[in-house]
Amino acid sequence: MSVFRNLEARIEGLVEGVFSRAFSSEVQPVELARKLAKEMDSHKTASVSRVYVPNEYTVHLSEKDRDKLEGYERSLEQELSGYLLEHARRKGYDLLTRPEVHFNTDRRLRLGEFGIQARLVKPPAREGEMPEQADEGHTMVYKVPPAQPAADPTARAPERPSLTRAVVDLNDRRYVLDGPRAVLGRSDDAECVLRDPNVSRRHAELRQDASGQWEIFDLGSTNGVKVNGRRVTEAPLREGDQVTIGTTTFRFGIER
Repeated sequence: MSVFRNLEARIEGLVEGVFSRAFSSEVQPVELARKLAKEMDSHKTASVSRVYVPNEYTVHLSEKDRDKLEGYERSLEQELSGYLLEHARRKGYDLLTRPEVHFNTDRRLRLGEFGIQARLVKPPAREGEMPEQADEGHTMVYKVPPAQPAADPTARAPERPSLTRAVVDLNDRRYVLDGPRAVLGRSDDAECVLRDPNVSRRHAELRQDASGQWEIFDLGSTNGVKVNGRRVTEAPLREGDQVTIGTTTFRFGIER
């Protein structure tokens, strides 16, 4: 078994070990490892002969999820750092320093949600200098889907098209929404919470139909929904559409 597979197996093993107690919510260490590797892949910077990737990662957790890390946080940071280091070696990426992973509490996140912010930080040229940091960019926000009930082994699985995930791209963060439906609004129960007083508690809903097409539906909001500046009650969405609800505008994206 390769070094990478050994490391991957060790990360998987954390779920069954002490860290499974730390993460009794929906967020699991193996899911953090996979999404950190995905963010590394998504933030490559190519030079003439090298491909550089971020070496500093901040994982934003809800207050409740962060509390469950007490006593385990530093060990998990080191495990995730090793996972990213081996991922970079396997992919042939170049790193300016060993990857660092740090945890942060973000009270805007709910239980089961986490955000990842990746940065490429240049080490100081001389002792005593501060490290040079690139632009922080977006924080990618993930929501782990709830566990599904066990399927009936005798039932025939229906044929479905290859489904996608909707992405709500705001100024400073991106929400990846699992599932064929997602409510947008001011309520904490919404899949995408928007802290805008002009947004209704349940303002609009993103829905994916059987063919895989995404649509937006106004849920009887006070201030309505606009797609590319046009007021709508329901409308199909394409990647890159500008959607306004209340006074908040976001770019609609699709993750395949």
